[in-house]
Amino acid sequence: MTKAELIEEVSRVVEMTRKDSEVIVEAIFDSIVRSLRGGDKIEIRGFGSFRTRQRQPRVGRNPKTGTRVEVPSKRIPYFKPSKELKDLVNTSAGEPGAAPPSPGVEPPATQ
Repeated sequence: MTKAELIEEVSRVVEMTRKDSEVIVEAIFDSIVRSLRGGDKIEIRGFGSFRTRQRQPRVGRNPKTGTRVEVPSKRIPYFKPSKELKDLVNTSAGEPGAAPPSPGVEPPATQ
C-alpha cells in the first residue's frame, strides 16, 4: 500500500474529503518523525512500536572503485510489530480465502 492509497482508504472509511484525510495522515507521520528525532519511543498498542537504534561507525567500501570509506555512526528508525499484529497477519495469510478482520475486532479464538 502506498501513501496515496492509505489516504484514499482513510478518506473512504471516515467519509471525509481526500484533502482532509491527507492532512490527518501527514500529521500522524510528522508526529512519528518528530518523536523519533527527539529520541522518544512511540508505542501503538495492538500495532507495534517505533524507536531508533544507534549504528556504530564502520569502514565500508565504495562498490564502484573499491576504495575504503569511513561510514560515521548514525541513528536508524526501527519498527517492532506487536504480538497482536503478528497474529493477525499470520491468521489472515494462513487461512485461504479468509478476509482480514475489521479494525478493532478481535479474531475468534481457535482451539
